[in-house]
Amino acid sequence: MRPLAGRTVLVTRPADQSVELVRRIRAMGARAIVAPAIEIAPIRSAALTRALRDLSAGKFAWITLTSRATVEMLATRLDDPKDVRANVAAIGEGTSAAFRAWARRKPDLVPATYTTAGLARAFPRGEGRVLCARADIAPPGLEDALAAKGWSPERVDAYRTRMARSLPPGARAALRDGDVDAITFTSASTVRGFVGAMGVVRGNPKVVAIGPVTAAEARSHGLRVSAVARPHTIDGVVAALERVLGAT
Repeated sequence: MRPLAGRTVLVTRPADQSVELVRRIRAMGARAIVAPAIEIAPIRSAALTRALRDLSAGKFAWITLTSRATVEMLATRLDDPKDVRANVAAIGEGTSAAFRAWARRKPDLVPATYTTAGLARAFPRGEGRVLCARADIAPPGLEDALAAKGWSPERVDAYRTRMARSLPPGARAALRDGDVDAITFTSASTVRGFVGAMGVVRGNPKVVAIGPVTAAEARSHGLRVSAVARPHTIDGVVAALERVLGAT
């Protein structure tokens, strides 16, 4: 049985990060339209170079990984996974899996709730430097929370997030013609990128958000959120799509 047969789902993740979600959507019988609302671009900066040098020298107690893109940056910039000479805190299952695949070791901390706030709550109290290598547009709340627990967080931009100027023609046509049944958002930045690039939207596509921060961003732009993934993973997004589309 294919519970989403005949449905169309718009996927707003960057194209290279959409493969698994698209595969799962198609396996349930739906048409998946890849419509990247953001692009992840590398950053070359003196601050990042210094931070990675200190990481390799064991001068950080921890590093926080808040996205797969951060892991990809490490894999690109470091000669050996063993150069991550620090405890590793990963925000969730997807980021943890990416780190395990590259480094051949498990993160030392993965919170029960896969959000930045959940990561901050799960972080132990202590002293020492914590490398917070994050997106250039990520808000500063994580660093503030770690500082309140006694740590010395050092924020450095790990990659740049670019908003899409427009969506692919096929995606814009499907939205304009009312042919989209659901739209998935996997970060607050995908919401912002989509809103800035979406063009005309007809019909009443369901909005599925990967977590509460993404859902709040969607609501702030006037989008009605139909479901929030639980857990806050690709599996959760797929289950949420089945909830909102499978029975209608």
